[in-house]
Amino acid sequence: MITTNDFTEELRKRYIQNPPEGMTSDDIKNMSVDDLLDMHYFLTEEDDDDDGEEGFYIFPMP
Repeated sequence: MITTNDFTEELRKRYIQNPPEGMTSDDIKNMSVDDLLDMHYFLTEEDDDDDGEEGFYIFPMP
């Protein structure tokens, strides 16, 4: 079972090797766990979208 510490250290290593645009490896090294998790959520938010394309959909009533 993966613990929160294991997960955050894995994320930290991943983002240190390939920092997001506008950030440096040192920025990632100095981030708090909460900031690191928030950044990861923000960067991967679209990956979890199961709705397909964004937009307004009208579904016919049965």
